Amino acid sequence: MNQRDTPCSTMFVSERSNLQSDERPVNPEAERIAQLLAQAPLFNGLAQDEVARFARGVREQKVDKGSALFHKGDACHGFHLILTGQVKLAFISADGHEKVVEIIRAGQTFGEAVMFMDKPYVVMAQALTDCTLLHISKQVVFEEMVRDPLFCRKIIAGLAQRLHHLIADVETYSLRSGRERIIGYLLREDEMDGEGTPCGAVSVRLPTSKGTIASRLNLTQEHFSRILHELIDSGLITVEGRTIHIPDICRLRRSLS
Repeated sequence: MNQRDTPCSTMFVSERSNLQSDERPVNPEAERIAQLLAQAPLFNGLAQDEVARFARGVREQKVDKGSALFHKGDACHGFHLILTGQVKLAFISADGHEKVVEIIRAGQTFGEAVMFMDKPYVVMAQALTDCTLLHISKQVVFEEMVRDPLFCRKIIAGLAQRLHHLIADVETYSLRSGRERIIGYLLREDEMDGEGTPCGAVSVRLPTSKGTIASRLNLTQEHFSRILHELIDSGLITVEGRTIHIPDICRLRRSLS
């Protein structure tokens, strides 16, 4: 594992009782970290001093592509926020087969549920690209939850959303064909940055390898490739490396019905 950690608490000027808040020296690096935290949905809306309180429990991590952040069974001491890059969460079977549970992207967090359960990680996490992350310790999270009911509600809302996605995944795996899963995935990718393209041509860039996406959709790589070829033969898509060109996204949507 190739990780380079920077304790963010050293970036913040300690508060002294004989200094008024407007007299404290400005630390540019402290402000940068606070701004990064504030951009995440979990911290968005908190006051500047509230975000700054998390600094003493934040550790910045630089992780190379292919490196593991943690393995199944490792102790959990907090949760992660991705600043740049992508991370996959996966199970590894005894014979080495991998099942991707989730692909986490910039701005998203992971590890909160295990942190609250006070149990070891049940999955492994591996960087799909070079990544920059913030690790927020559970101690500072618990202290802030005692202090701020709004932050508690945000934590609960985030966990509820994860549960909703998990239920949707179970429904998809149980009731939808492989073809429907792939088309649904392409449509969701188009909607990542907004409401999606109403009609017409659109290109979707796959965020990671087809094998990883196939595992995420509970498909073998061979089945995934076969369905892509079927969609190509039907004129619904064309494939150029990791870019999927959709000539008519309305037609692709209609093909699900």
